[in-house]
Amino acid sequence: MNKETWAFIDSGNCSPSFNMAMDEALLNWHSAGKIPPIIRFYGWDPATLSIGYFQKAEKEINLEEVKKQGLGFVRRPTGGRAVLHEHELTYSVIVNEEYPDMPKNVTEAYRVISEGILKGFINLGLDAYFAVPRTEKEKNALKEPRSSVCFDAPSWYELVVEGRKVAGSAQTRQKGVILQHGSILLDLEDEKLFSLFNFSSDRLKERMMKSFKSKAVAINDIAGRTISLEEAKTAFEKGFAEGLSINLQPYQLSEVQLAEVNEIAKSKYESDDWNFMR
Repeated sequence: MNKETWAFIDSGNCSPSFNMAMDEALLNWHSAGKIPPIIRFYGWDPATLSIGYFQKAEKEINLEEVKKQGLGFVRRPTGGRAVLHEHELTYSVIVNEEYPDMPKNVTEAYRVISEGILKGFINLGLDAYFAVPRTEKEKNALKEPRSSVCFDAPSWYELVVEGRKVAGSAQTRQKGVILQHGSILLDLEDEKLFSLFNFSSDRLKERMMKSFKSKAVAINDIAGRTISLEEAKTAFEKGFAEGLSINLQPYQLSEVQLAEVNEIAKSKYESDDWNFMR
């Protein structure tokens, strides 16, 4: 059986607005039939706090601290909660909802796409698996997350390594296309992360941090060795090819495409109307 060929882009480190604009542009082009399904790897310059589409920036985020630490700030087109993008490999997957064997159900589609991430962890020699909430208490926790911080609660088909969450992903569907993107943590500075949020009391902050540390973990905290970004990229590129049973072919944007991404970045993702709209 012939494997489908998807495009693959490694964008390297880009600005927050460019990163979100490129994901949006790829979705638009794929919807229009101009490009095949695509896997993209990228990083952030500067390190950036991204918030989910539905979050209230001023209420939940300590914007002064974000600015003081010289971090970028951007609202994602996907849901979920805030993520500090710093020591990580960020990925995005863009594929048509009608792609063969792609489940219509969001949860099931997440599992299929995340098979690539699962294989990536295994390629790094880590014991990874999907955890599915079974009790009513676990299911209810998904509906009412306790904080603004991503990685703070499990979700359906959560990727777990050594009993803790190591990759946070979010998904949106627009124009008949699935966009799933997420963070694969290499290292984690939880004190820095928690300094960027508003809490009603120090006690609550401490409690949330303790809970967070018991669940979230970075690859280099559990690997027993230091895994470089390049090693991670190799493992996860191979992982997506294996997990989705596809061939990956390098893809380069044209000058016209690049100009379109820059226009979306400037008009939308650098705009206060977008980033502070709620």
